[in-house]
Parts: sequence; C-alpha cells; structure tokens
Amino acid sequence: MAKKVMRIGTRASELALWQANWVKSELEKRYPEMEVTLTKIKTQGDKILDVPLAMVGGKGLFVKEIEEAMLRGEIDIAVHSMKDVPTIFPEGLALRCITEREDCRDIVVLRPGVTSWKELPQGARIGTSALRRKAQLLHLRPDLQMIDIRGNVQTRIHKLTEDNLDAVILAAAGMHRLGYDAQIGEYLPVQISIPAIGQGALGIESRIVDDEINSLIDFFNHPETDWAVRGERAFLKRLEGGCQVPIACHGTVANGELTLTGFVSDCEGVKCLKTSVTGPVDQCEQLGTSIADDLLIQGAGKILNEVYQHETFNVGKEDV
Repeated sequence: MAKKVMRIGTRASELALWQANWVKSELEKRYPEMEVTLTKIKTQGDKILDVPLAMVGGKGLFVKEIEEAMLRGEIDIAVHSMKDVPTIFPEGLALRCITEREDCRDIVVLRPGVTSWKELPQGARIGTSALRRKAQLLHLRPDLQMIDIRGNVQTRIHKLTEDNLDAVILAAAGMHRLGYDAQIGEYLPVQISIPAIGQGALGIESRIVDDEINSLIDFFNHPETDWAVRGERAFLKRLEGGCQVPIACHGTVANGELTLTGFVSDCEGVKCLKTSVTGPVDQCEQLGTSIADDLLIQGAGKILNEVYQHETFNVGKEDV
C-alpha cells in the first residue's frame, strides 16, 4: 500500500513557512506513517512590493493562488494567517480549522533609550502599514507621524534605523514565532490597540468534499479560538471591510460566553466608534453581526465610505 502523502500549500515568507512547518510537525507527530510535504506558492501580494496593496485588491491577494492550486488538486490543505483570509471562499473550498491563538496583541519596537511609546517626543515617526493601528494611536496621540512600511518581520524591524523611525508596530504572534522576543519594547493592551480580525490564529483551508483529509486535520481546531475568530469575521463580513479600512474586532471566551469588541474609525483616528457585546458562544456569528449593526446605526457606514474615498488610500498589507 502506498504511503499516505499530505501536501501543504503556503506562502514562502519566513513567517508563513514557520506556520506551515508547525502544522507539518504536528501532523507528523500524530500520523508518523504519513509523509507531509510543503508546496511554496508565490501569491500576487508577494509580488507587489512597491504599491499599497489596498489599491490593487487587498486581502485576497495573499491566498488566491494558493486556493487555485488546491482547486487544481496540486495541494491538499493551505495554512494561512487568519488575518489574511477573506470572509468569502471559492466554491468547493472552506475554512476547516482555526488553531489555538497565540498572543493577539500588537507590540512596539522602540528606538534605543525609550521604554514606552508614550514617552516618544512630539511628532515621533511610527512605522506601520495598518490603518487600524494608525487610527487607534493617532486617536491618543494626534501629533505622531505615521510612516508606511512593508516587508517581512525582520525587514520592518530594520526600518527602525534605515528609515530613521522612533518606533515600529508589529504583531506579538509573529515576533514570538520567529524568536524576536528580545526586540519587543512594549506590548500594547487591547484597550489601546484592538487587534486585527483573527490576529494570532492560523487557519487551515481544505476542499469541502475531501472527507479523508478533513478527518485528519480536524484535531487542529481550537473551540475557544474558533468561536472568537468566527465572531470577529462575522463583524468584518457585515461591514464589508478588509485591511484597507480602520476596522478591528477582538473576541474572548469565558464561562461559555463570548465577548466581542468592535472598532471603526476614520484614517486620522478622529471619528472613532467602539462597542462590545457578550453572549453564548454558539451565537458567535450572530454576535459579530449584531455589533457591526450597532456601529452602522451609530454612523460607521458613513465613516467607512469616507475612508474608501480617501484620495491617498495609502496603506499596505499588515503581514504581522
């Protein structure tokens, strides 16, 4: 009998490969008789390095080619950062598992001699590609200069000196996974910087009809993270947002209940809306939709329309 092989599709960035290799290792531990291979796929988002990605399509640019390879039968599963995964899937594919979440917070890498972003001088230069991060920090410190940066984790850290920045904001999860903990100057509480939808969690996508593969990977799904992220994604889907607008949502689970906090802002952090809701975990998606509706009633639609029409539309994809 031929040895069972499972083929994992992944982007080729350092962080994406870490994530795919972690899934590979867990599969090999659970199924020692199975061969697990990685297929590196360059997505359109990886090829476009000099244009803000929101101007050429946003989130789907980091998964489209991988999904096409799966539909052609070239790979069996795909491993994604949940932040990269659109809320709508091609026919025949679905998000099968959401892994246990890493630290979901944002972190700040600070220039030497500074211990907190709050200590930075007036007009300090902050590097980040994420509008949600810019908006939330500008809401607290409108004097800050927000500088667009792109690239992988190491590239962004190097921007601190290369671009004469005072601080760079990244995701804690990527820093931990790649062993850059020593570079972390400060963790931003979620009350200050609400994370991106799905931040810190991995998603495993597969073909809906592939019962054998699906049964082999189901152990990856972490119920508490699944409930929280599905609620966050329902919020995102209702607002029809993505990485090109200042939207954030964070879910936590305790005692069988999910608490979701949603955030919508303009690019400058002046017009900000935030609301929270708590309810049973089995209503996670309804809860996400309900807080989105609450924000729409408060004027979120008008704010987001203004953002979409913003003439600069100057934002890149936040890989980490």
